[in-house]
Amino acid sequence: MITLEGLTKVFPAPGGGDPVIALDGIDLHVGAGQIHGIVGRSGAGKSTLIRCLTGLEKPTSGHVRIDGTDIAALEGAELRAARRNLGMVFQHANLLDSRSAARNIAHPLEIAGVDRTARAKRVAELVELVGLQGREHNHPAQLSGGQIQRVGIARGLAAEPKVLLCDEPTSALDPGTTRQILSLIRDLRDRLGITVLMITHEMSVVREICDSVTLLEGGRVVQSGSLVDVASDPHGPLSAELIPLPPAPTGIDARLVDCDYGENPKFPDGPRSSEDLVRLAAEHGAVATIVAGTIETIAGRQVGRVQLALRNESGAAISDAGLARFLSELEARGVVAKEAIA
Repeated sequence: MITLEGLTKVFPAPGGGDPVIALDGIDLHVGAGQIHGIVGRSGAGKSTLIRCLTGLEKPTSGHVRIDGTDIAALEGAELRAARRNLGMVFQHANLLDSRSAARNIAHPLEIAGVDRTARAKRVAELVELVGLQGREHNHPAQLSGGQIQRVGIARGLAAEPKVLLCDEPTSALDPGTTRQILSLIRDLRDRLGITVLMITHEMSVVREICDSVTLLEGGRVVQSGSLVDVASDPHGPLSAELIPLPPAPTGIDARLVDCDYGENPKFPDGPRSSEDLVRLAAEHGAVATIVAGTIETIAGRQVGRVQLALRNESGAAISDAGLARFLSELEARGVVAKEAIA
């Protein structure tokens, strides 16, 4: 549904300095019906990517194809027609205060010239679809943050787009409302078959809703793949952020080791659970205790980050040689492990 080929965007620097490369040869494919997350720190190129997808920015080079149409090659009426396949949901819905929820939803249909009867029918469908029954005549000041975002989602779906672009749609919401909005977006994908591109810096959002994810750094794709493959690859840059390690207790009299593991086809004999790590330690003459950990099951695979406290059978911390042997064994089995400071 969405295909980017060699997408590059270079901005001239003010005052004639070195140009700014916002996007540097991005290749990406998002299949129809997927929810795909785009993550990265500020300045990674996420906003420029959105503007290129919507045709608000022309790429310096490369192609932006949505449902087979190269958005980057279009102008004028053709571009406006292609944009009808794109719905947008923003961090702040920016509703018109003078309009009710229903009239805010109807606004893009009015601009498109849809007649009053068809408009009213479509708005009624959308109000029910996003769960705003009984609130459609309220103005923005009378709505909660979650209800305002539901209006924004309905407005984005008004023209029946094939793709919904969500730019930080939950970052201004509390955790409970965030879960409700993410559940709604997933439900809409399932019911309507739309493709969703989720721009976010919140890893919890990616874990909750995304089928696949791409990490941008400096305008380049650093890692991309299905959520389960990315999360279960302890060698990848996203694994530690998707599966964060909580703080461990202090004052432990043992050697501490941080372990990132996941089911990896490249290491068929690697550990598949935290219990496997404990058993592996025992095989090397160490008594391991899990003192901290985050374990997730994604698409049936267990992935996690745990901190082990290692002692010998007498209860003392294991020796340098024993620790080195254990770390070497973990590395051979695909586990990313390092000694932590107590």
